[in-house]
Amino acid sequence: MSDIERAARDAVEAQANSEQLALVMAILQAQQVTQPVQQPAPVQQQNTGKWIALGVAAPFLAVTLAISVMAFAISAVALTICVLVLRGLWADFQKGKR
Repeated sequence: MSDIERAARDAVEAQANSEQLALVMAILQAQQVTQPVQQPAPVQQQNTGKWIALGVAAPFLAVTLAISVMAFAISAVALTICVLVLRGLWADFQKGKR
């Protein structure tokens, strides 16, 4: 086989390979066009900051609530004592008028 025949045969093979490559590329492009575009899955955000803030704030809120309840109870007791004293004074004042 001469060099010219070998070169001609290589050229024919290269042409066939180029056609096959073009066919494969066309098939891949057709598949990309026909397949729906897949959206990437949404990334879950880390909520650790919220939990840390909740862990820090919750004890302060609990203490504030406890102090508020104690202040309300003390106010209720003081008001009750004041009403009883005033009631006793009013009763004494009414007895003195008669």
